[in-house]
Amino acid sequence: MNIRNLLITILAAISLSSCGEYQRAQKSTDYDYKLDYAKRAFEQKKYVQSATILQDVITVFKGTEKAEDALYLLALSNYENKDYVNSGAYFKTYYTRYPRGKYTELARFYTGYGYYLDSPDPQLDQSDTMRGIEELQSFLDYFPKSDKVSIAQNAIFELQDKLTLKELQNAQLYYNLGNYMGNNYESAIIVAKNAIKNYPYSRYKEDLEMLVLKARYQEAAQSVDEKKASRFRDVIDEYYSFINNYPDSPNRKEADNILKIAQNYATE
Repeated sequence: MNIRNLLITILAAISLSSCGEYQRAQKSTDYDYKLDYAKRAFEQKKYVQSATILQDVITVFKGTEKAEDALYLLALSNYENKDYVNSGAYFKTYYTRYPRGKYTELARFYTGYGYYLDSPDPQLDQSDTMRGIEELQSFLDYFPKSDKVSIAQNAIFELQDKLTLKELQNAQLYYNLGNYMGNNYESAIIVAKNAIKNYPYSRYKEDLEMLVLKARYQEAAQSVDEKKASRFRDVIDEYYSFINNYPDSPNRKEADNILKIAQNYATE
């Protein structure tokens, strides 16, 4: 037998042995053995096997000294397997059950960070994004000196940007609808201004403010004559607010053109 075939044979034997032990652990009524196997499976990155065995273990060990380790390891096995829904539920159970436990800091962090990793694209439902922000902020409140503070803060900023982008997309949709079946420009302004208020440090703030200026301009330009002067004065106010905040904006030329037109109407 050559070396290659020998290695294949050895690896196959190890694999069969591993599968056999997993099956024995599943059938075993020795829960200390099950817990020991789950720990070894986790160390070997067999997270599904670890989680499967631990689901049996945590019920039996509840109320004992081993329960805390078993529950945390179950949560962490799901987390490493990228099952953030179940890991979040188990981590939350852990820090609720053991508010001063030895893994509470990590459990609170991983609960929020799992939601961050699982957060969907902006156009989809953002419930998990908001849960991630809440859990990570709670982690910061409880553990302000943790070595994971900067990671949590950056994750919160990214999640908030995602919520802001969703609001920007909603405001842009209203803007694109124009006066179809009503004054959608005003709706665009309301959505954009609420996003600016709720997320004042977002990287999309300039885009939101520019959209407000453009919506004010379109609202004024499409108004009846008796309202034009007043609404164009609002446009001028919005222009100076935008330019004061972003004097070097790439949208400066467009904003200046809006000002020139607004000034002509506002002085009539």
